Amino acid sequence: MSEILVMKDIVKCYYLGGETQVVLDKVNLTITQGEFVSILGPSGSGKSTLMNIIGCLDVPTSGKYVLADNDVEDLDERELARIRNKEIGFVFQSFQLLPRLSALENVELPMIYAGVPVQQRKKRAAAILERVGLHDKMRNYPNQLSGGQQQRVAIARSVVTEPTILLADEPTGALDQNTGKQIMELFTELNNEGRTIIMITHDINIANHSKRVVNILDGKLIEQPRDSISSGNTIERSV
Repeated sequence: MSEILVMKDIVKCYYLGGETQVVLDKVNLTITQGEFVSILGPSGSGKSTLMNIIGCLDVPTSGKYVLADNDVEDLDERELARIRNKEIGFVFQSFQLLPRLSALENVELPMIYAGVPVQQRKKRAAAILERVGLHDKMRNYPNQLSGGQQQRVAIARSVVTEPTILLADEPTGALDQNTGKQIMELFTELNNEGRTIIMITHDINIANHSKRVVNILDGKLIEQPRDSISSGNTIERSV
């Protein structure tokens, strides 16, 4: 499989009150096409900062990041926006659906930005909503949907443009346990179809749904063998 994401010695610093805070400390990460990877860490570990850099929402202080053969360091803001739209499908904990748009219209949004013709985008949006089990909810607004249904709409929106990676930030955090399990089953199905998924989470049980787990703690990444991951609710910061 080809490498679609390569990070080499990524450092992210913030400068506060004359002091330097290192949030990411020489992070190295390679992800190949078709992988399902969880980045697992507690609050304050640097995982949100890493997610923002992976998603081209932020840039590193130093280091090299290549996404789908694009050297991110060389891109201006317009090109970064293009990369976010074309290469990355975002799934957020809080769904981020527009309340005045129907499920179908929410899924259409990224295709509008991509310049897809009206009839084509409506057909594609309807097809992907059917794929995630919402064929009878296409005209419903977000407030007419359950949390699990809203997340399915968000997942449909994230994959409708066939992005290089699906980037999910705590995708079950706002859901009950049973609904969260159903969403993780959907991610597994999408990965089995060949989609590359990167999931950010603090929950070991959720991370166990992926095929590869990378721990982040105090801004450093540690690859964790599958058979060493214990069941539990969270990964705790060491003292």
